[in-house]
Amino acid sequence: MRVLILGGDGYLGWPTAMDMAAKGHEVCVMDNYMRRNIARETCSEALMPNPNLHDRCDLFHALTGKRIQVVIGDCADYRQLSKVFIEFQPETVIHYAEQPSAPYSMRGFNEAQLTLNNNLGATFNVLWAVMEHAPECHIVKLGTMGEYGTPNIDIEEGWLEIEHNGRKDKFLFPRQAGSLYHTTKVLDTDLIWFYVRTHNLRVTDLMQGPVYGLYTKESEADDRLLPNFHYDDIFGTVVNRFLVQAVAGVPLTVYGKGGQTRGYLNLKDTLQCVNLAMENPVKPGELRILNQFTEQFTVNQLAEKVQHVGNIMGLDVQVNNIDNPRKEMEEHYYNANHSGLLDLGLKPHYMTDEVVAQMLESVMRYKNGIDRTKIEPRVRWERLK
Repeated sequence: MRVLILGGDGYLGWPTAMDMAAKGHEVCVMDNYMRRNIARETCSEALMPNPNLHDRCDLFHALTGKRIQVVIGDCADYRQLSKVFIEFQPETVIHYAEQPSAPYSMRGFNEAQLTLNNNLGATFNVLWAVMEHAPECHIVKLGTMGEYGTPNIDIEEGWLEIEHNGRKDKFLFPRQAGSLYHTTKVLDTDLIWFYVRTHNLRVTDLMQGPVYGLYTKESEADDRLLPNFHYDDIFGTVVNRFLVQAVAGVPLTVYGKGGQTRGYLNLKDTLQCVNLAMENPVKPGELRILNQFTEQFTVNQLAEKVQHVGNIMGLDVQVNNIDNPRKEMEEHYYNANHSGLLDLGLKPHYMTDEVVAQMLESVMRYKNGIDRTKIEPRVRWERLK
């Protein structure tokens, strides 16, 4: 299959590209290095060094004999994206090409404007490129569980049947995002649904929880093939941050009470989910929404896991509850349905002690590169008076 991966230099995009190419698909990746540039601008560089996209693909080819086509370009520029669609004629497009950081989107006006314009502009352009140049193409779009917020009812997979005044209808599940970044993803979903029902597009929207993990089958061959491992307060997930803090001897920074609950999944399962979505395309005029996670944890539970395993490894891990820089509920109900991908055949990898230990060991190899100034929160949702 001809697979176009937008955002192919990202934490998810690069492992997806290797995985697809290794499986024999014809793969083209497109990226404009926005995430790398923003990381440099905010002093939020990844822990492990990552070659540029051309060098990554050359190394992957040398190790496997498989080729990945590279386009350095901006998906928010329709002329550039349109050219790629015309030349490559994708059968599946995997859309990761968005500014991925909630804290960055809350940093100030310029960051908020960039997030809004890039994320909505890229999604809008993808929809039009498919309509104009590849109408049979299946779009696999990365959404986020953060779109739903933390409602006091069970979270269904994208849709909710509502009865009102004796009548019933099905609507997109009500969304109440907790950052501007997550709000752009909500707007993405609304935009996609409009074009799906108006122009019979085929879209799978994957509502993904936070991802953890470093190694995939392909990256195990050479550390230069590793994805971008950020541990800072802007691009680093809570799991990555805790792992690095444990290794660096910094108390784990639990924001507020630590009862914030989310659905998490292993990087290897992200690859499974994207493959399952691609291999089981929806019909024209259908928007399929799948909640993509395997386990639910509170922040406190994650801290306890890292502390438990770290102490076994002799790291003397401490935990510190700090003032929450975000505006969010710190104790809440959270129960999200996630049966769709399991029904398609997902075989989950769980966050066992062995998995946590392997991640800690990986971080320990790069301990000398840890910059402690990147760990403490530098962005607040509410401006200080």
